[in-house]
Amino acid sequence: MAAANGDSKGFEVPKLEIKFTKLFINGRFVDAVSGKTFETRDPRTGEVTAKIAEGDKADIDLAVKAAREAFDHGPWPRMSGFARGRILHKFADLVDQHVEELAALDTVDAGKLFAMGKLMDIPGGANLLRYYAGAADKIHGETLKMSRPCHGYTLKEPVGVVGHIVPWNYPTTMFFFKVSPALAAGCTMVVKPAEQTPLSALFYAYLAKQAGIPDGVLNVVPGFGPTAGTAISAHMDIDKVSFTGSTEVGRLVMEAAAKSNLKPVSLELGGKSPVIVFDDADLDTAVNLVHMASYTNKGEICVAGSRIYVQEGIYDAFVKKATEMAKKSVVGDPFNPRVHQGPQVDKDQYEKVLKYIDIGKREGATLVTGGKPCGDNGYYIEPTIFTDVKEEMSIAQEEIFGPVMALMKFKTVEEVIQKANSTRYGLAAGIVTKNIDIANTVSRSIRAGAIWINCYFAFDPDAPFGGYKMSGFGKDMGMDALEKYLHTKAVVTPLYNTPWL
Repeated sequence: MAAANGDSKGFEVPKLEIKFTKLFINGRFVDAVSGKTFETRDPRTGEVTAKIAEGDKADIDLAVKAAREAFDHGPWPRMSGFARGRILHKFADLVDQHVEELAALDTVDAGKLFAMGKLMDIPGGANLLRYYAGAADKIHGETLKMSRPCHGYTLKEPVGVVGHIVPWNYPTTMFFFKVSPALAAGCTMVVKPAEQTPLSALFYAYLAKQAGIPDGVLNVVPGFGPTAGTAISAHMDIDKVSFTGSTEVGRLVMEAAAKSNLKPVSLELGGKSPVIVFDDADLDTAVNLVHMASYTNKGEICVAGSRIYVQEGIYDAFVKKATEMAKKSVVGDPFNPRVHQGPQVDKDQYEKVLKYIDIGKREGATLVTGGKPCGDNGYYIEPTIFTDVKEEMSIAQEEIFGPVMALMKFKTVEEVIQKANSTRYGLAAGIVTKNIDIANTVSRSIRAGAIWINCYFAFDPDAPFGGYKMSGFGKDMGMDALEKYLHTKAVVTPLYNTPWL
């Protein structure tokens, strides 16, 4: 592994002013009712970046009150879809105008690569807004063919006030996964960004107001899960909750929603996604794809390819090349354009990943490369590869959320289908083969919500994304995401003396 950690020579770190640190409620930035703040830290160094207003139940109550007023009496749900779409387009344009600043916020908050933020995350968020801006005036029901003299039709209505709980690994992407379709549908909302990464969400709240989104429609309340998150999940005046995060917390969200007002919940939870490489695959292509699947965003991604199955005919050659590539990976300051992998998001995550690496060694897997911290400060970990991994090992069953690749060998198609499905998760899977018959059979056999054949991370605004099994339910992106923020109402009226039915 090539380490560039701490080397600031040869690249420039942009000067960054933290402009927004307060809660955004009813169109204004305000202090928390308690007056409390919490620290957000730069994972490059562990040093404090900013002190953020700490929202809790009292603040969530105020935000929900504002959102309820905006939904019940404000212009947003009463506006034409075309008019909402125009405002969302303006919102997207404003995001584009601040790409550099927003990417820098996600870098100092989450340790994300600055170059990738500018190239992918921030423009991707703007493009999601545009996708749903285009959908906002195409929300319609159906005329029903009734079996008796009645005229029947369906209406699609916004569900009301939505609570969005956003994770820390993709602060911008996940913000717009949730906010964009809900806004297009005519909902109002309260967003709780992760306590590790609140900075860009507060900036987006500011831009939303500049774009013309009415006060109370979009509220952003940073805070902690057990306080602010629980208040959203259990709130009697929130009509829907959308949560992305761990399976354990997803259970708590669902339980609180059930015990309160039985609000519907959509959950995008953990994953342990397999990538299956068949003998006929081009070796270099396969190694590159698997490397990307395992180490993108330092492994902090729910669909990370963390279980790698390689057919026995190319297994040894694959291990050799994958190890060589991992050793060449540059770990260091995410503002450095030479760097491939930045720091884990915080000390807790850093220590969790190192714990799993230790468990892998103790359970008998072979550590081929990596496995150690690197750098003098910050939360950096070497890209890690284990071989001789067994299905029952913790590193093959539990979500690590770090730069750890677990390699396993297989013989037959039937065997690898069984192994790929031997997990409680079902978020995504990758297949690398030149054989269309194998690709078709395996893609239909794996119990997962997204299957990527000879590619990986093939996200697109039009492609619905969500899991099976304990990876959750409900879709982000695509028209499916719009549907989860809409109720379907059937309306029927009698027909008298009608010439036809």
